[in-house]
Amino acid sequence: MGKRFSRESRCFKTARVFPTDVNNHNTLFGGKLMSYIDDIASIAATKHCRRPVVTASTDSVDFLSPIRPSDAVSLEAFVTWTGRSSMEVFVKVVKEELLTGERTIAATSFLTFVALDENRKPIEVPDVVPETEEELKLHETAPQRAEMRRLRRQESKRFADYLTVTHPWD
Repeated sequence: MGKRFSRESRCFKTARVFPTDVNNHNTLFGGKLMSYIDDIASIAATKHCRRPVVTASTDSVDFLSPIRPSDAVSLEAFVTWTGRSSMEVFVKVVKEELLTGERTIAATSFLTFVALDENRKPIEVPDVVPETEEELKLHETAPQRAEMRRLRRQESKRFADYLTVTHPWD
């Protein structure tokens, strides 16, 4: 299948935070940031495998610092690890106070995507080759995250067996 460097999937997005983007705490809506994260992560995954992809899971979104209307928010995403048909994508969110230039890590996120063939079935993806210190550390720690994902998915499937699908008004 071949190999691709992490840098080949790397992509960036920068947005300004407007008053309509904030909640009652005057910070960026978490859902708005999560939408940005899924969007850029899907681009990174597609660049890695050059196939259509679907989000298999949002493994984590850790909000580390509030993002305010005086900030710009920049997202950086790249593939950190691959399975047979799946890819782990890391997204780093940096807020920048526009008037001072001060930058802070505002959030981090890991998502998993699956590549699809023309019949919308999972298809093999290229291995990923990390190069930078950041990429190497994320690649090295990925098997532990993959195992946690596997266990969490098993538990979710077991839990789903106990959930109802009827509406209260039925």
